[in-house]
Amino acid sequence: MRRVERFPSPGGKNSMRYSFRLVGLTRVSFNFLVITLCRYLPFLELKNFLYRRLLGVKIGKDVSVGLMAMLDIFYPHLISVGDNTVIGYNATILTHEFLVHEYRKGPVEIGSNVMIGSNVTILPGVRIGDGAVIGAGSLVNRDIPPGALAAGVPAVVRRGTRN
Repeated sequence: MRRVERFPSPGGKNSMRYSFRLVGLTRVSFNFLVITLCRYLPFLELKNFLYRRLLGVKIGKDVSVGLMAMLDIFYPHLISVGDNTVIGYNATILTHEFLVHEYRKGPVEIGSNVMIGSNVTILPGVRIGDGAVIGAGSLVNRDIPPGALAAGVPAVVRRGTRN
């Protein structure tokens, strides 16, 4: 089960209609600008610096975030990435989800030496263990154990711990 907090929609409309009551428009706009800039920056150290200092993302040493990767604009500070991890092209890491009658938020914890393929989507409340590999195009909606190879929609562990 994912580690998410659930909150009922604050009114009679779907929860996304109340998004700026949850996180202020100014903060979301700032986060969006920083993340959009980082999506196009080819300079990995500068990108990591901006994520750390301006958004509060916990990023380890030697992390490589690929071009067009999209981090959550509402709660980027709930993302942590361990040392020497690669996040592939156009990957999406979400720490919130708006539903019709509720919204959810939860941390995303990515271990060290993890390889996340291109076009992967990671949902809130997920933990990916050290040394795991996530195949391109996967939807990660549950925890992935250390050293596992996971792929598919939804991502399924295809091979257990690697030696």
